Amino acid sequence: MEREDRRDQAIAAVAACYKGFDPEAYLKYNYTPPRADFHRSDSMVWKLNCLHKAFSEDGIKGELLVDVGSGPTLYQVLSACENFNRVVMSDFLEVNRNELNRWLKERQSNFDWTPYLKHVCELERRSSSAWQEKAKRLRSVVTDVFPVNVHQAYPFPAGSLPASGADCLLSCFCLESVSPDVSSFTQALKNLGSLLLSGGHLLLIGALGESFYQAAPDVRIPVVPLDEAQVCASLSVSGFQLLQLSVYHLPPDMRLGVDDTEGVFFAKAKKL
Repeated sequence: MEREDRRDQAIAAVAACYKGFDPEAYLKYNYTPPRADFHRSDSMVWKLNCLHKAFSEDGIKGELLVDVGSGPTLYQVLSACENFNRVVMSDFLEVNRNELNRWLKERQSNFDWTPYLKHVCELERRSSSAWQEKAKRLRSVVTDVFPVNVHQAYPFPAGSLPASGADCLLSCFCLESVSPDVSSFTQALKNLGSLLLSGGHLLLIGALGESFYQAAPDVRIPVVPLDEAQVCASLSVSGFQLLQLSVYHLPPDMRLGVDDTEGVFFAKAKKL
């Protein structure tokens, strides 16, 4: 019981760091050049390529995809939205859920996702002018933006998802950013398993060697530093079979001081 209390306190301490999270600042730090420059093979282009391959070439598809810990971002579901009849997004923070809903429902946003929409259309061998069709498709298939807490045994509100589970889970830069230690990160992965049907796919994108990131001018969020071996081990003990692990190492000119990330990993796994 004492160990559980300490764990809960550590998780609560990390959650408290998010009180000053600023979606607009976070998007500026991470989703504009040089972190996102579609004229070079940067980390964003790499991530979009990984997701495109998973959905377009590997053929991951189904009825329901759940994006866990969406943050204020949409890039991660731009390829997925073509392969699923329903997409559910989620975040712990109300400010991020509001940011998503502004784009999805009110057609307003603090951030212009048009370059991302155009780039994914080009990956799909569609004209870059098809981006408006993709935006319409995304708005039609994202049915909900739910609150989520990955540290709960069942992370979503009761009854919000089908009892049978989702066909695919997607989570990007979430678990390592809300966990105080590797043990909590691994337990969060196990909790995600409760959302996925047997044989369903998990697509995980995360940071390697990162200890913090900037979420606002004066807000630094602690992150669990992971390496490739730890990612593999955590997936294994959490009931997933690793199918693919790819790594992108950040070049020096992309190390901007808004975090200390050394690289990014993409993992494709299947629930046993």
